[in-house]
Amino acid sequence: MTDTKNNTKRRIIEAANSLFYMTGIRATSVDAIAEKAGITKRTLYYHFQSKDELITEYLSSRDQLNLHVYKKWFDEQEGDITDKIRAVFNGIAEITSHPKWRGCGFQRTAGELANKPGHPAIKAASLHKKNVESWLSEEFCHGSLKNAEVTARYVFLLLEGALSTMLVHHDPVYIRESGNAAALLVAHEMPPEDH
Repeated sequence: MTDTKNNTKRRIIEAANSLFYMTGIRATSVDAIAEKAGITKRTLYYHFQSKDELITEYLSSRDQLNLHVYKKWFDEQEGDITDKIRAVFNGIAEITSHPKWRGCGFQRTAGELANKPGHPAIKAASLHKKNVESWLSEEFCHGSLKNAEVTARYVFLLLEGALSTMLVHHDPVYIRESGNAAALLVAHEMPPEDH
């Protein structure tokens, strides 16, 4: 029974992920999510008390997946920390060039809910962004960067700006140039023997 319940919940989240990301949270009805998941609306409401709860779960389900991809690009890149940071931005430039890319799901959802600052999904988006910044800070501490936390915040801001700019211009050059700027910032904070 628990496996069936978990499987149904997973299908609902997958359907919500697909529809919310492709069409936005306001444009996506609960009926459409239930239909895509192959269930009734009543079953959906058995698993999620409201659309707001489902929106929050949609973002929460993406947090570690997105972070895992960033970490993978970083860890798999040879070279020093500047090469690794540039690899993260290059990876983002590549995936954001895909025709199905619709922008950062966290940014878009926060934008749609801008008039509801206390919404749980806004908190889920904020948590994800803090997780990315914290991960950068940890990597910079391991790399013995001076001012690791401040540098992480600067690189994070470049990353966020690059994602926003890509949504407007659809030109990955902006992301790659943001990566170059991030690498320069990181190089400036590296111990002298490392660069």
